[in-house]
Amino acid sequence: MTSPAMQPSAPARFTPAITPGRRVAAVLASSASVATAAMLVSLLAFFIGSGQSPQVLGQVFGHFALAAFIAWVLLSVTNAVGATRAWYLTLITGFASGCLAALLATFASASAAGNPFSGAILLFVVGSLASLNLIFIIAIVVGEILLAPRVLRGILEYAPPAADRRLALVRIPASNLDEALVTHRERQPVDLALADQQWDNYCAALVAEGWETIEVDAAPELADSVFVEDTVVMFGDLAVLASPGAESRRPEVEAVERAVRSVPGLTVARIALPGTLDGGDVLKVGSTVYVGASERTNAEGIRQLRALLTPHRYTVVAVPITKALHLKSAATALPDGTIIGDPALLDVASLFPRFLPVTEPEGVAVLELSRRSLLMSSSAPETAAMIASLGYRVVTIDIGEFEKLEGCVTCLSVQVR
Repeated sequence: MTSPAMQPSAPARFTPAITPGRRVAAVLASSASVATAAMLVSLLAFFIGSGQSPQVLGQVFGHFALAAFIAWVLLSVTNAVGATRAWYLTLITGFASGCLAALLATFASASAAGNPFSGAILLFVVGSLASLNLIFIIAIVVGEILLAPRVLRGILEYAPPAADRRLALVRIPASNLDEALVTHRERQPVDLALADQQWDNYCAALVAEGWETIEVDAAPELADSVFVEDTVVMFGDLAVLASPGAESRRPEVEAVERAVRSVPGLTVARIALPGTLDGGDVLKVGSTVYVGASERTNAEGIRQLRALLTPHRYTVVAVPITKALHLKSAATALPDGTIIGDPALLDVASLFPRFLPVTEPEGVAVLELSRRSLLMSSSAPETAAMIASLGYRVVTIDIGEFEKLEGCVTCLSVQVR
């Protein structure tokens, strides 16, 4: 069966992957911003230096426009190969590009004026670096150091505004719920009528906290289908369809995919066999994604998830899990990023920067309702009191019938926000 599973604690925003076209646009725009700024600064300097005479602008505009164009081309080439990675690289490339652009533009301007090439013209062109073109070169250097990296990063890291939504995918319990998989505890009789009532109360609690529930199509014959969290994991606007490690659970994904695709604005990806991954093994804390290497999630599943998420600036950290079914059977996260869990069920608790141990088995699972509110099982009153003492508003609910099947408050829904 499923394990405690939790939605992201302060999830990182989904950022579109950096495509070649986006990278080219970023390079061209960052270089253009520097060249344009240098041209404008140079024109302004000459305008002020000439006593604000408009005639001067007409005399030097063509020269600096040409110099700016040449500098744009040169900077585009150098920025494309990584000149913005360090300040000293931008210093070198800015100075070299500014000088070369100024020399070429000055020589072209002199030639256009009908001056034949001579030693005097050569001296004038070179001397212009310390006179006519000095401000232009300085502006190119300063712009390449301060402006180009910011424009480049701004374009590469731009993400569209996050959709304003609070949706929760849920799935009504199957008629054969009592046949759901149980691996780490003894099987107990399940009261199906009481389970239905508890599920209704769970959905009502979400609605009361401002969440709109979306019911995935019922699957009366799929015993584990109520634990919908194991079938898809959300990363902002990216929905990653899971590949359940238990073969009997794989048919659950089809209806979940239909539900996910019905939500506007989502990008859908999937984990494919031979990779396996259960949502209960994915614990998100900001832009860090902890993934349990468990019986249900294998190395290939983790590799595929890492390949999907790395372009969106998530960091995937694999966590060995041998003492529990899933990673989130042992630990989840508070909205501030603190991991809470049972040390006895974690192979390597030191992987988490901030870890808060709990003593009640059902206390390892918290579902974030908001940055200040959490949903927890009423079976862990001591843990609920402890978390409340940390300044959170804790809403408790009875899901005892699902806990008999290794379920919890987090694996009964998938939050889409």
